[in-house]
Amino acid sequence: MTLVYLMINGLQIGSIYALVALGYSMVYGIVKLVNFAHGDIIMTGAYCTWYLMSRFSVPAMPAVFASIVFCAALGTLIERVAYRPLRKSDRLSLLVTAIGVSLFLQNMVQLLFSANPRMFTNIFTGTVTIGERQFSSATAVTIGVSVVLMAGLTLLVKKTKIGKAMRTVSEDNETAQLMGINVNNTISFTFALGSALAAVGSVFYCCSYSQIQPTMGSMLGLKAFVAAVLGGIGSIPGAMAGGLCIGIAESLTKGVISSKLTDAVVFGILIVVLLIKPSGIFGRHQNEKV
Repeated sequence: MTLVYLMINGLQIGSIYALVALGYSMVYGIVKLVNFAHGDIIMTGAYCTWYLMSRFSVPAMPAVFASIVFCAALGTLIERVAYRPLRKSDRLSLLVTAIGVSLFLQNMVQLLFSANPRMFTNIFTGTVTIGERQFSSATAVTIGVSVVLMAGLTLLVKKTKIGKAMRTVSEDNETAQLMGINVNNTISFTFALGSALAAVGSVFYCCSYSQIQPTMGSMLGLKAFVAAVLGGIGSIPGAMAGGLCIGIAESLTKGVISSKLTDAVVFGILIVVLLIKPSGIFGRHQNEKV
């Protein structure tokens, strides 16, 4: 496999990691919570799309759109029921709650659909020719749509009223409230937005790997979390850059060294980042008051 193909494959999986990492980063940036249930929202998005397509013969695009709406509503519900009552508690309580929500979602899906893997139909069939090289349509769509979504998110955060509210709440919660910003609605919107991006990422992931199962969000979520830390958790450009770096590193490891070492390389990157630059590539160092 040539270097060009490895890089393209890396950009494809990296785009998925970036979409998922954005959810981790936005939620951490606004409420300082590592939402370990985020990986399972990806899983529920995949199951929602699969269920609508296989059981009700819903066309692909309406099923994907319904999955995005479902995940956005689920993210908002989780924030409202599980995290908001504990917002002023210590970080450990929130972390344990996030793990509890993650296990709840996994077990709920196992109860509804069993633990057996399900086949997910690739909705982007065919190939795309660029120069003398051919790539799958799934690869081209994943990279193209991800770039558009990341650009749209950047504009939303920088140019819109809700984006400015998100940035203000992330800087200082209490000051934002004094300025008339509805903090609760802003945080709920952030959870919904991150969950919707995760639903899009889940569809692209399933089109590439074709199987879904209740625990599929665990490793995907962990790698996206590593991407968020690499870029600087809390930073939107950092999540994008971290996702692409992790995807390319994973692809090069598979093609050049061994597919058995991909997870070791990804988590090795996490260890190196934490040792050398804990704030990540785009992260800001914060002085702690004593």
